[in-house]
Amino acid sequence: MSGRDGDGAWHAGALWAGRAGKTSRLPALPQGRGGSPGARRKRLRVPPGVAGAALLCLASLGPAHAGGATAPSLPDNVALVRTAFDDWRAGTGSVFDLLADDVVWTVAGNSPVSGVYRSKRDFMERAVAPITARLATPIAPEVEHVVAQGDAVVVLWRGTARTRDGGSYRNHYAWHMELEGGRIVRVVAFLDTWALDALMQ
Repeated sequence: MSGRDGDGAWHAGALWAGRAGKTSRLPALPQGRGGSPGARRKRLRVPPGVAGAALLCLASLGPAHAGGATAPSLPDNVALVRTAFDDWRAGTGSVFDLLADDVVWTVAGNSPVSGVYRSKRDFMERAVAPITARLATPIAPEVEHVVAQGDAVVVLWRGTARTRDGGSYRNHYAWHMELEGGRIVRVVAFLDTWALDALMQ
């Protein structure tokens, strides 16, 4: 899934390319005298544009399992997501290839594509296609951090591209993805909606 189609639009698989980021397992939030959640937040170095959104993503992962144990599916899910981003970078695949047909993808905030999409087809047609139609080059992502616990994987990344009018498109993203059976079944995507809104004008 890469390159242009017959109308000159980029396929979703050609949207992104980037390098692998760091992976960490999210420990339980310290209690009482043991520390504070703020200490953990400072270590993430999240870009200002999506700092609050990223923290919401991380908080939604919930506390770690007792004794620091993680769900058996954690390594597989991280590997799946990492491989998908690598494939995007190489132009040989896409994270969208992992989507379940009945995925529920939520684009947070207020933008022309913000809302809840309740199938892969709906999301690709009404959210992805309008964005790619305005780009002259694929979005090139730079993965900054990967946080995972249980069936949830959060990827913080930034992306840049050239627009059809010769301008540049830059955005920051925080994607909270839940996987079941090797498929992404739920996503909440945070991004700089002002940057996206400017692209869609």
